[in-house]
Amino acid sequence: MENRNTFVAPSLLASNFLELGKEVEMLNRSEADWLHLDVMDGRFVPNISFGLPVITHIRKATKKTCDVHLMIEEPEKYAEDFKKAGADILTVHYEACTHLHRNIQQIKGLGMKAGVALNPHTPVHLLENVINDIDLILIMSVNPGFGGQHFIPKTLEKIRQTREMINHYKAHALIEVDGGITVENATSILDAGANVLVAGSTVFASKDPEATISALRKA
Repeated sequence: MENRNTFVAPSLLASNFLELGKEVEMLNRSEADWLHLDVMDGRFVPNISFGLPVITHIRKATKKTCDVHLMIEEPEKYAEDFKKAGADILTVHYEACTHLHRNIQQIKGLGMKAGVALNPHTPVHLLENVINDIDLILIMSVNPGFGGQHFIPKTLEKIRQTREMINHYKAHALIEVDGGITVENATSILDAGANVLVAGSTVFASKDPEATISALRKA
């Protein structure tokens, strides 16, 4: 695997919402690099998660990078609000953006890093015309909307294709992978070219979340 930055981003979608403050404290103590925050609207995906008020409180409770993943329609209507709530990285879905380049420029103009997420069926070559404008490509390794799903094996080839495209265009985008990541498959995902591992159930359903995060870091 080539030498590049790698990050672990536990997804708070899988955390205990009744103990959210304690969960964030645990992540602050841990080797986690980012906090991954999934926002769902019940329209783009068939589920509703949490929104601006929750992210505002999480931002106050951590100094770590807040990595906000918008699984919503018309994300441009809310980009400024998520900046105010404390997002460091704002990722929108290719499938939700009619004017993707405009969405990316809006996010960067607000002072956030801009990410673009791809559903499992969406080919990576569709990002060729914006590859040098984005900071992060989020490869969904499950169908978005629900936690606890199994990793789609074909995602490994998709990660390799994304890495090749980034190298070809001399782009700087990180590759983030979200869905079904475990301690057992983390190394193969990183070897395929990923930089950022999003882990929800693997972390929060484990008996020792901090040790699990450490194991993912060692991958």
